[in-house]
Amino acid sequence: MSERVRAGYRGTGPGAITPDGCAVELYERLPVGDEPDVIARAVPARARILELGSGVGRVTHPLVERGFTVTAVDESPRMLERVRGARTVCTPIEDLELDERFDVVLLASFLIHAGDPLVRRGLLRACRQHVTDDGCVLIQRESEDRHENLPRERKIAGGRIRVVSSEPVRPGVRSVHVEYLFPDVRWTQTFLSHPLTTQAFEEALAEAGLAVDAYLTGDRTWVRALPVPGPSRAAPLPRAGKRAAGADAATS
Repeated sequence: MSERVRAGYRGTGPGAITPDGCAVELYERLPVGDEPDVIARAVPARARILELGSGVGRVTHPLVERGFTVTAVDESPRMLERVRGARTVCTPIEDLELDERFDVVLLASFLIHAGDPLVRRGLLRACRQHVTDDGCVLIQRESEDRHENLPRERKIAGGRIRVVSSEPVRPGVRSVHVEYLFPDVRWTQTFLSHPLTTQAFEEALAEAGLAVDAYLTGDRTWVRALPVPGPSRAAPLPRAGKRAAGADAATS
């Protein structure tokens, strides 16, 4: 059974498919990467983390095991059913309105590259609104060559991830098609991505009232941003009730 699916996003394969085309059973199977290590090095021990777009908890669970207190946010109730050891909040990220702030806000899975710029602004608004004045926002962004030299494939435990294509669908926006191949099953996901130059990325942060503190990895895909004192320059956003997403395991 699938949840509603928004325009430009789709998925195929067994089990539930979320609005952004992710297969729940696939994400239960995918191994976690180096995300927990990157996060743990960048933030204080035992920090309170707001994880935006947690999915089934691939990153949530290692963070909880390391002593962090995690609030996991996702728009898919079927994803959140798999999360253990963390408080869960089921809502599109850009609709999030919690009456509290956190030491760390985490926006991973390349969500910053939402195909709709209004959605991207909504994601960053949620980050800025929910981080403490002395806290930080961790963002995972695409590498500069993510949409080049395709198709591209990499091995994971028990299977392969193949990025088949990345085709322009309108100015600045690409449609990315990914296959997840295992001996017993195959899933696919198609999603929209808006590539951002470093300048465009930093300008988007500034509009939301955030500023880059450090690029945390050699490929500059993980970023620590700090809140800038005062209100953001972004105008209030309409509540679209949608969350954009990329394939968080596709080419990381």
